[in-house]
Amino acid sequence: MTTRIDCDTCVVRGLHCHDCVVTVLLGPPPELTIDDDELAALDALASGGLVPPLRLVEPVAGPVIESA
Repeated sequence: MTTRIDCDTCVVRGLHCHDCVVTVLLGPPPELTIDDDELAALDALASGGLVPPLRLVEPVAGPVIESA
């Protein structure tokens, strides 16, 4: 399984880019794909205080409301 990181769709882009592991390690990319092992390694580094955590916040779809 992989995690697709698309900074263009991040809800907090601009607000938290300076404190995101992607920006710290790579600069702000348009899109990045990280597999589960890489994501676990980044989480371990962040837990140890070596890099900031991934700050990606993806938008969620709103509720579907059907009219009567």
